[in-house]
Amino acid sequence: MELLLLLVVLKACAAAPQDLSGKMFIFPQLSSTAHVRLIASTQRFGALTVCHRSFTDFKRDHALFSLATPSSSNDFLIFWDEAKKQMTAFVKNEFTIYKGWDYNSNMWHSICTTWDSESGLVQLWFDGQPTMKKYISSGSNISGSTIIILGQEQDTHGGGFDSKQCFIGMMSDVHMWDHTLSPCEIQKYVDGLNFTPGNVLSWSALEFQITGRVLIEDKPKTCD
Repeated sequence: MELLLLLVVLKACAAAPQDLSGKMFIFPQLSSTAHVRLIASTQRFGALTVCHRSFTDFKRDHALFSLATPSSSNDFLIFWDEAKKQMTAFVKNEFTIYKGWDYNSNMWHSICTTWDSESGLVQLWFDGQPTMKKYISSGSNISGSTIIILGQEQDTHGGGFDSKQCFIGMMSDVHMWDHTLSPCEIQKYVDGLNFTPGNVLSWSALEFQITGRVLIEDKPKTCD
């Protein structure tokens, strides 16, 4: 009964934006259902930047950020491929890969990804270090009824989850902008300095819905 009550409370969590500064989502176990749905302030993107911090010790494939529309389940997806040791960025079902980064276990990593529809270029920043810009998709915006998910990878619009691709670990400081950030702004985010919060998703004013066993706790601080 207590577990059922907990799940009901978690599923109903957050009808209005909440300030999650200094907090984190915890995805504590393998699941094909547990996730956080983020409510975006915009439904059309000609460019975007997504930043987040994550911590895991799980050595297998997992999704870090999944945005789907009715026409494309991988309209914007950041995915770690453990077998190939590569980060994959999907835009409008097209993808490019990034190798050679030390995605080490049991430590926080900051990952930012930018895309611009005019040039079609994607760039990933890993712990403040930029990758080369790569062409992925140009000429059309991401538009439609967007569903943004943390903790699972969408194979259908808002669903199609697979426990083999779920995220197990901790996630914090998720921001999304409707433009590409400058290198200086990305560095400010990585360093935790005074940066402009996301105008599509902001960790300090986040509207979200939790389904399943996902917890919110204070992010660990360094002891003096």
